[in-house]
Amino acid sequence: MFTATEAYDRHVGRYSRQLGRKLMAAADVRPGQSALDIGCGPGALTVELVAVLGAQNVAAAEPSEPFAQACAQRTGADVKIAAAEALPFADNTFDVTLSQLVLNFMRDAHQGLSEMARVTRPGGTVAAAVWDYGGEMTLLRTFWDTATALDPAATDKDEARSMRFATPEELEALWTSRLQDVDVADAVASADYEGFEDLWAPFAKGVGPAGAYVVALGDHEPFKAEFRRRLDVGDEPFTLTARAWIVTGTTR
Repeated sequence: MFTATEAYDRHVGRYSRQLGRKLMAAADVRPGQSALDIGCGPGALTVELVAVLGAQNVAAAEPSEPFAQACAQRTGADVKIAAAEALPFADNTFDVTLSQLVLNFMRDAHQGLSEMARVTRPGGTVAAAVWDYGGEMTLLRTFWDTATALDPAATDKDEARSMRFATPEELEALWTSRLQDVDVADAVASADYEGFEDLWAPFAKGVGPAGAYVVALGDHEPFKAEFRRRLDVGDEPFTLTARAWIVTGTTR
C-alpha cells in the first residue's frame, strides 16, 4: 500500500522534477528572485525552486491538504491550501509564477491565469507546463489509445479530447488574453521504471483520470495486457519519454 502522495510520485510525479527544471529554464528563474508554484502537488517543482532560490523566496498554493502538507514538509516553503482561482497572496508579490501540470485541472483557467498575473510583479514572468496529451506523452497517449481500441465509448474520456489548453494554439490564445511577449515551446522529460508492474501500480490505485478509468473497469486484466503489449515493455527496467508544452508570458 502507498499513500496518495506516494501514488502521485510513482505516476506522473516521476517526470515532474525534470520537467520542472525545464519549466524554470523557460521562465528564466534566477537566484535573487521570488517565485510562486501554483497547484504544487507534493512539491516536485517547489523542490527545484527552493534549490535555486532558497525556501525563504518560494511560496506555493495547493487545494489538496495532504499534498500541501507533503510539499511543506519536503521543501520548507510557504505553502498555502488554496486553489489557483483565489490565491491568498497580495498583488505584485512574486517575480515568477509557475504552474506545472495543473492548468487543465483548474475549474476556471482564465480566472486562474488572472490570479497568477495579479500576484506577479509588472514585467514578471507567468509560465505553465501541460502534457502533450494528443501526441508524445507516451504513457498517457498509449493508455488512451489502448482504452479506445478496446472500448470506443472511452473516446470522450481521452485526455486529448477532454482536457482544454493542451495544444500550443490554445495555450498561446489563453496567455495572450492576459500577458505579453508570449511564447510556446516543447520540452521532453523522461522517467525510469523497474518493470511494467512498477508502471501499472498507480493506475490500479485510481490515480488521475486514467486511473479512475481502470478502477471503473472492474476486471482490468484484458486492458492491462493490451496496454503492456502496446507499450512493448516487460519485467526489465525501461525508460519512457513524455513531451509537454511550456507557455511563458510577461505581465504588463
